[in-house]
Amino acid sequence: MTPNILCVIMGGGRGSRLHPLTKQRCKPAVPLAGKYRLVDIPISNCLNSGMNRIYVLTQFNTASLHRHIQDSYKFDPFGGGFVDILSAEQTEEGDYWYQGTADAVRQNLHHFGDHDHDLVLILSGDQLYRMDFREIVGQHLKNGADVTVAAKPIPTKDVLGLGLMRVGVDLDIQEFVEKPTDPQVIEGLAMAKEIESRLPESSGEKRCLASMGIYVFNRSVLENALRSDMADFGKEVIPGLLGHCKLQSFIFDDYWEDIGTVRSFFEANLELTDHLPRFNFFMPDCPVYTHARYLPASKINRCTLDRALVADGCIISDAKVVRSVVGVRSFINEGCDLDSVVVMGADYFEATEHIAANRENGIPDIGIGSGSRIHHAIIDKNARIGKNVVLSPKNRTDAVICDGVTVRDGVLLVAKNTVIPDNSEL
Repeated sequence: MTPNILCVIMGGGRGSRLHPLTKQRCKPAVPLAGKYRLVDIPISNCLNSGMNRIYVLTQFNTASLHRHIQDSYKFDPFGGGFVDILSAEQTEEGDYWYQGTADAVRQNLHHFGDHDHDLVLILSGDQLYRMDFREIVGQHLKNGADVTVAAKPIPTKDVLGLGLMRVGVDLDIQEFVEKPTDPQVIEGLAMAKEIESRLPESSGEKRCLASMGIYVFNRSVLENALRSDMADFGKEVIPGLLGHCKLQSFIFDDYWEDIGTVRSFFEANLELTDHLPRFNFFMPDCPVYTHARYLPASKINRCTLDRALVADGCIISDAKVVRSVVGVRSFINEGCDLDSVVVMGADYFEATEHIAANRENGIPDIGIGSGSRIHHAIIDKNARIGKNVVLSPKNRTDAVICDGVTVRDGVLLVAKNTVIPDNSEL
């Protein structure tokens, strides 16, 4: 009963709200939870749902994402599966960049046509959630929908910046407003009691159904809708289809986090260190796939670790690490004190001769030098933090501290490959 499905993951725009994490990589390639990339989440959801024909649409800083996908997702020749990247390209029809989510799909319809398919599942590349897509597809087919939009119940006080919909008892979408700001409009889109009563738990506060940026389209409906100049699904395509075809919502009342800002990224990572995090990577029947690096087990020497995630290939010695995520190949030296820190680790182990040469020139090793104290920070890959360095946002919301070190959303960020000399206090 499962039709032929193509999965399309939107690689996002410039990712400016995640800068400087997106300075040298696109948003789906940003590291997550010590060893994964953001793009691993939607890809794993697809594979765990039995869907293995996947396109990722990107146009900014794609080299890192290319390497990750090529190294991670390899299929045997008999299953017909693939994960391919489609970047914006010059064609006879045009030579311009993607103008929005719908335009990105429009520019690649000729690639999709090479594969037999009945439905197109469109996903975002920067969200943290676990969903069995067979459920939304099953509802789509059972109810004879032309388009199904995944919707998350969100308290009305938290819906700013989200597309909202009003649905009937049959789940048909009756109204769709992209990112409303008028309180009266938001109030008018609050969930009906009949819909709220169907959910397992009620929060006791008014909620709206917010679009998750996940769509199931019948192939013909999608192709017809894109015979236009509409550039964005949420702003134009979905509202434009109201009254012209059968639009339905699929209500998803489970953990879902849109990782679009530094703050949301930071908090989503740190929450994974909780005793019972809302998103659980420890689910054997729904694994999150990523690049197999074949690294040695991490070595922990005389440390205090409390609510810490430590990835493979790390060496942590005589340090205190509290509510922090420590990424692959991280080196944390004697006397370090880390509290609420996301350390992304390194792309490689340094050769002994390079370490010696760098030390002669006063360049710190990759990792965190002895005696350093870091609080409320994100340390991007390959950063070299010297000895006795102090890093903290110090109640600053947004600020440029120095080259490679900034504060955004109240979080201090050390950009990839940044070098911070010994005894610096930032």
